[in-house]
Amino acid sequence: MDKNALKTLLSRLQQGQLPLEEAVEALSAWPCAQLNEARVDIHRCLRQGFAEVVLGEFKTGPQCLEVAQTLAKAGQSVLITRLCADKAQCLKAAFPSGHYHERARLFWLQQGPLPEGGPVAVVCAGTSDLPVAEEAALTAEAMGAQVWQLCDVGVAGLHRLLSELPRLRKAHAVVAVAGMEGALATVLGGLVEVPVVAVPTSVGYGIHRDGMAALHTMLSSCAANVSVVNIDNGFGAGFIAALIARPR
Repeated sequence: MDKNALKTLLSRLQQGQLPLEEAVEALSAWPCAQLNEARVDIHRCLRQGFAEVVLGEFKTGPQCLEVAQTLAKAGQSVLITRLCADKAQCLKAAFPSGHYHERARLFWLQQGPLPEGGPVAVVCAGTSDLPVAEEAALTAEAMGAQVWQLCDVGVAGLHRLLSELPRLRKAHAVVAVAGMEGALATVLGGLVEVPVVAVPTSVGYGIHRDGMAALHTMLSSCAANVSVVNIDNGFGAGFIAALIARPR
């Protein structure tokens, strides 16, 4: 239940269109629903404007399904990240209208209208960064942002990025996804006047150390509008960028 749904429920109760018992029943599971091994925060949509997001990587398929069913029953959208294809099968069977994106490892079931969001540019340095970039893009889309994806525009061929500047400068937030040395975030930070959310990826050779080199570069950025999420955290970057782009 989001703010609009709560306002509708309370308005119907106030006008005598909804029995008190039904209103109590509708609110009885707040603020969380107790499952066998999880407590689902079904109050989060009201507090933060988006339903609880489920990390699927360390859960079993049945655990993911139980949480998804709880959210769906409460009228909330379902977003499950880091979900392998095998675990996604039971979700696709239970929710035929849901979508599983294999490269991004993300399952999305939309319920109700999306929030209004501004444009977010998700920029990735190379095609090896696409799984993380798509996780960011799909997360931002699920939160209502208008997402523009720019792929394979890393600093080794800077002209590829510069040709996209007119569109980049119209975005309300930019997500920069890069491995190797991670310089893309600083370059973007120097070209746009909006926040740049940098995502280091575990792509690279030798001393790259599974994303540590890119992480250190991004944390050391001299561009004042760059902030950094954890290695391969496309979800976190997409979430933050969508919040930045959301009108107040």
